[in-house]
Amino acid sequence: MSTSTIPGSAPQGLATSGVTALQHLGVIRVAGEDAARFLQGQLTQDFALLGLSEARLAAFCSAKGRMQASFVGLKRSHDEILLVCSRDLLPTTLKRLSMFVLRAKARLSDASDAFRLFGLVGAAVPPALPVAAWSQWRDGEASVVRLYPAEGLARALWLAPGAAAQPEGEALAEPLWQWLDVRSGVGTVSQPVYEAFVPQMLNYESVGGVNFKKGCYPGQEVVARSQFRGTLKRRAYVVHGDAPLASGQEVFHSGDAEQACGTVVQAAPNPTGGFDAIVSMQTSAAAQGSLHAGSADGPTLHLLPLPYPLLEDI
Repeated sequence: MSTSTIPGSAPQGLATSGVTALQHLGVIRVAGEDAARFLQGQLTQDFALLGLSEARLAAFCSAKGRMQASFVGLKRSHDEILLVCSRDLLPTTLKRLSMFVLRAKARLSDASDAFRLFGLVGAAVPPALPVAAWSQWRDGEASVVRLYPAEGLARALWLAPGAAAQPEGEALAEPLWQWLDVRSGVGTVSQPVYEAFVPQMLNYESVGGVNFKKGCYPGQEVVARSQFRGTLKRRAYVVHGDAPLASGQEVFHSGDAEQACGTVVQAAPNPTGGFDAIVSMQTSAAAQGSLHAGSADGPTLHLLPLPYPLLEDI
């Protein structure tokens, strides 16, 4: 399916710098001398080697390899790791993670009220922050994590204790941040898509969300089998449509009116009109034919170029 001459391109005059509060995200604190070792056995990324200048994109999966949550994890100190995730999944995730603590010297808690979270765009991103995605830089009490860029704009996650002053920068409208988040192509798991995907269905192996050399974690066999036995038939794509799109909404292919070929992961209004979304769907559906929201004769969706290479293409 061609991605040339498609709608949904970045608008002229787009705000290139700003700061916005991220109210939809929450924080799980994992504290104790076994914090990293405990997370090493639960999440898809390597936390045993996590340093104070790094962060991790990671998923928490069911035994069947289905994502129950996704995180940006960062180490605040040698015995404290913070996991930033969708707030609507935090209570369920905290409860399930806590079930596996057993004898580990790690204490899990909801620290959402203890920290402030902001998104930084463009010139608001500190120049001292390393350019590699998932780098962490400390600015006093604040931790700043480099995210994947969008529309050529640098982006970062800023986190600090509640008493800290908020980051400097012009106010950025939250819908614009959400749109840039979509255009980055890195999906976040929220309640409507709970247990809908294995990590590769969101391209997590290509954006630093899976480490295939680490030890076991829930769902590890399924995730590894999907990667190395060629069984993966779904990928994440970025699309544009004229009608509203929402997380959990089904996507259909023109050739099959009965069965959905994909699911909207997250969506946001495009500043020039319509909606953009990350959609996880069958690779065969993306190859030819037309895509539609809600039903096979629903509003047409147009594929946009994926903003990063897939691991198989590198």
